[in-house]
Amino acid sequence: MITRLFGISQLLQILLLLGVVLPLPSQAQSLGSAQNPLRMMFVPSGDAQVILKGGKEVGELLQKVTGLHFKTSVATSYAAVIEAMGAEKVDIGWLATFSYVLAHDKYGVELLLVVQRFGSPFYRGQIMVRADSGIKDLAGLMGKRFAFVDPASTSGHLYPKTLLLAQGFDPEHFFKKIVFVGSHNAVVLSIYKGEVDGGAAYDGSRSAVAKIFPDVFDKINVIAYTKEIPNDTVSVRKGLSEDLKMRIRDGLKKVSKSPQGSKVLKKLYGISGFTDLDGLFDPVREAGRLLNLNLGDLSP
Repeated sequence: MITRLFGISQLLQILLLLGVVLPLPSQAQSLGSAQNPLRMMFVPSGDAQVILKGGKEVGELLQKVTGLHFKTSVATSYAAVIEAMGAEKVDIGWLATFSYVLAHDKYGVELLLVVQRFGSPFYRGQIMVRADSGIKDLAGLMGKRFAFVDPASTSGHLYPKTLLLAQGFDPEHFFKKIVFVGSHNAVVLSIYKGEVDGGAAYDGSRSAVAKIFPDVFDKINVIAYTKEIPNDTVSVRKGLSEDLKMRIRDGLKKVSKSPQGSKVLKKLYGISGFTDLDGLFDPVREAGRLLNLNLGDLSP
């Protein structure tokens, strides 16, 4: 064999003299290339198929404006996105508000952008009941069946739970049964179908299912709202290069301002634009501390 006649270093010198350049693996597969795309994961807050399709379209639009390549997916739970980013299996996560706080505190996940809806970086959670239930206020939910979204959902668990506790109602003892149904749409439909008596979701959750169930506003009433909450985030794992962060951030802003991108983002998560302010999340951190919640507590 050649390596028996020449040492490795001698063989490399000969190849260099002959003008042969050996590409390094990192050069051939740099992050964001077609061979090594950036991995982008979305939380399953709504219809998983709609999010999967919208996420793929966002990745395609981002590729056009950044030159980077993306592989998109939808997680099975909110916590799954956090853990995947902590394990560096996901580079970009579209995280719910409290999910971002947990991911930042535990894994150093960095805020890239905050979502805007209707021009605002804030939204609210709401507690809903069937219109024919006779329930008019929170006290009327005592002994009833209640649906939350996900343990790591801000508007679909953390803030509504804080609201109930502030009124003197401990959900663990107040309700007959608690279920986590996985998405905001699922909470609304569980109430609509009579599977539960009440539920918590974000303040636009009825509108999200109104196309399929146009009478949802007649069938479901809101009896309480939470305080304002900073909107969802686009976040990146710890260690992602500054160059990639800048290109992704600028790319998403460009996408949101284009007619096609605006349409895709609105359908995906009701997004109207982006802003970048980490200080918005201090009230969420405080709510998490008051409830003594951490990532290990979030398995349904």
